[in-house]
Amino acid sequence: MRELVARCLMAGVPGTSLPAGLLDFCGGLILFTRNVASAHQVRELTAAARAARPDVLIAIDAEGGPGGHLRALRSAADSPEGLPGRMGNRALGRADDVALTRRAGAEIGAELAGLGINVDFAPCADLDSRADNPIIGARSFGADPALVARHVVAFASGLESQGVAACAKHFPGHGDTSADSHLELPVASLTPQDLVPFRAAADTGVPMMMSAHVSYPAVDAAPATLSRTVLTRLLREDVGFGGVLVTDALEMRAISDLHGFAEAAVLALAAGADLVLIAVGDADVAAVNDAVVAAVESRRLPLSRLEEAAARVTALAHRYP
Repeated sequence: MRELVARCLMAGVPGTSLPAGLLDFCGGLILFTRNVASAHQVRELTAAARAARPDVLIAIDAEGGPGGHLRALRSAADSPEGLPGRMGNRALGRADDVALTRRAGAEIGAELAGLGINVDFAPCADLDSRADNPIIGARSFGADPALVARHVVAFASGLESQGVAACAKHFPGHGDTSADSHLELPVASLTPQDLVPFRAAADTGVPMMMSAHVSYPAVDAAPATLSRTVLTRLLREDVGFGGVLVTDALEMRAISDLHGFAEAAVLALAAGADLVLIAVGDADVAAVNDAVVAAVESRRLPLSRLEEAAARVTALAHRYP
């Protein structure tokens, strides 16, 4: 049972090396700036993770544009480890050249694969719906749903060409918000237009999607990440997505102000998430694993739901070794 639960948990790493025993309780890792000192060091970390768990999923947010978690590697052009800067999504959307966007995705994918990273939490499939949105903005390809859809598909195709799993985010859309889900729970409307890029991603086989920590009162007052109406009825049954659904990080205050990590993990899995993300490096992942086991044993979380989630994540890990 604990291994089944581990398959459905992805955790942060506190520093530049892998803590002993971490992968006993989770089947995936997410890397941030704090985990990146040099290309050699990242390769050592990812190699150690694969030695501990050969089918580990190792993820990062690499959307393109300035900065990013690999900025420590973007040194002078003549450095042997220097990585070039990348066009951001807004620039790619304005250029509206899908071949260019696919190439941007492929170049990022090649960088990540060379570092031992097999999941990119990108591209952003949100619409740039309002100028006062503090969290999306230039991360979006644009405001037009059809334009965003074609560039989401192109970017994901580029990542896929390098053996890196793409993840369209943040379902069902974070564009129409004026609040930052890192700090509070945003409330937004939801229109058919918001779903257009996600439908395109599902139709073309993008293997992952990430949920939004946003409340859509017309659908469900609960955050989408914890809403069975959003994750199961809307995403699975309406949009028809059959891949892995990962939560956004549960330590974000849109969720953590309501629940602790363990309870949020149980609720997200029950709602329809397959992979639960806890990105802080000091989280007690063993306690989260224990809590999910207890929820199954008490029948708060159906064993069949956990088995379904673990099967999807396992299939993904085997597809992107």
